[in-house]
Amino acid sequence: MLPHWFDPGLFPSQNEPVNLSDSEWKERLTPAEYEVLRSHGTEPPFKNEYFHNEEEGVYLCRGCSNPLFSSAAKFRSSSGWPSFFAPVSQERIGTESDHRLLMERTEVHCARCGGHLGHVFEDGPEPTGLRYCLNSPSLRFIDEEAHRKIAGGREHELDFELHK
Repeated sequence: MLPHWFDPGLFPSQNEPVNLSDSEWKERLTPAEYEVLRSHGTEPPFKNEYFHNEEEGVYLCRGCSNPLFSSAAKFRSSSGWPSFFAPVSQERIGTESDHRLLMERTEVHCARCGGHLGHVFEDGPEPTGLRYCLNSPSLRFIDEEAHRKIAGGREHELDFELHK
């Protein structure tokens, strides 16, 4: 499901865990990113960075650059948040029960850094029937041009730091 140009070898392996202190996370992330990734927050629906994004590319964990979801699995849902029917690999994400809103939901987090991404629901399209409903501040989208810069050692030309 990854674009033909994407080289996962340029990005960290999910087997390289990231364990930072709370103060280190606060230095690495913006307040909005910290609120979602580390405090299990949720961004407002419909008016977020990636809900309308239809470009080809890969969505990385904003906290640790773990490749998580491909645009090939993205679909338009009426939820107001970026939605996907499958991750790049089940090994790149984790799930656990969430009872914070007085109902049972399944939280989705990054397997590498533990960052909160959103929730998964069983009302998605085929082939999985799942809807991974994610928060834009937990993700970083890279297209082919950004990937070429990373592959060429020109990451400094991007408006973000690739966390390895």
